[in-house]
Amino acid sequence: MKTGGKRTMDKMKCLDNMDFVKDWDTWRNTLHEAIQDARNIGVPDSVIKDVSVKVGQFLSDKVCAATKEEALLKELWDIATPEERKVLATLMFKLFE
Repeated sequence: MKTGGKRTMDKMKCLDNMDFVKDWDTWRNTLHEAIQDARNIGVPDSVIKDVSVKVGQFLSDKVCAATKEEALLKELWDIATPEERKVLATLMFKLFE
C-alpha cells in the first residue's frame, strides 16, 4: 500500500471514532452532565480530573482535530509532560463544568 493511501486510511479511522460527536455544544453539554452525574453519586473531583486525563489521551491518540483550536490542543497535549497534561485536563474540566 502506498504511503498516501495509508494516511488516508488513518484519517478515515480517526474520523470514524468521532461519529458520536455531531456538534461541539452537544458534546460539551454531555460532558457537563456526566461531570454533574459523577458528583451526584459522590465521585471526587480529583477522580473526575484523572479520568479527564485519560479522555484527553484517547482524543489525542484517536481523534482528528476538526478545528484550529482542537489542533492546537492536540499539539499541546502531544508535547506535554504528565504534569502539564493534568493542567490541560483541569482546563478542560473547568470548561465543561
